Amino acid sequence: MLKAVIFDFDGVIADSEALHYKALNAVLNRYGVDVPKEVHWQKYLGYSDRENIEAVNVDYGMEWDSARVQVLIDEKKVVFDELIVSGSIIIDGVAVFIQRLIDAGIRRAVCSGALRSDIDLMLAGTDFKHAFEVIVTADDVTHGKPDPKGYLMVMDKLNQNGTDPIEANQCVVIEDSHWGLEAAAAAEMQPVAVTNTYSRSELERKGRKVVDRLDELTINDLHHLCEQAE
Repeated sequence: MLKAVIFDFDGVIADSEALHYKALNAVLNRYGVDVPKEVHWQKYLGYSDRENIEAVNVDYGMEWDSARVQVLIDEKKVVFDELIVSGSIIIDGVAVFIQRLIDAGIRRAVCSGALRSDIDLMLAGTDFKHAFEVIVTADDVTHGKPDPKGYLMVMDKLNQNGTDPIEANQCVVIEDSHWGLEAAAAAEMQPVAVTNTYSRSELERKGRKVVDRLDELTINDLHHLCEQAE
């Protein structure tokens, strides 16, 4: 039985993956590093800002200490925030799907590798800025996806807030990358993929269901996934 839907954020709710790359690479360029877009998509897209910069530090032999890494993280956030306020980046079909969940009484949460402040900024001004009962971000975990700890933390927080216990197989997770789908599967939840960032052929190997837009999903679809897992 379906009890909760947990969303990734970047690439699922907000069309922000390209903005993260643009902001990060703009900052890296200041220090003499240029990461091609195809390399970022292949190697770093699923990382938090810290994991991304630390990986670039190693891969490009930069020898930045922890203080310098933090400076880059802070500089990237400034650039990213400037890009966000330039226009709406909520993906088509998201608002309809979230309202569908609200009407059906399905609990809703977010598990993202983004910073909480970035998510709050992107949600500000939307009709569903208060739609998520729990939001777990890069600020809350030490390891990003495909580590499942973020998703398990979301479930723990939902159970702390409610009186009707939720088990992992009663949660549907919506992701746009193989890292996130792997994390959902490792948490024993039901992974659903949306083709906002990667192709259907790349996502079908990890997702139990793949859609092109979230408003293609019905409540019955999600219940069926959970019933199959019981």
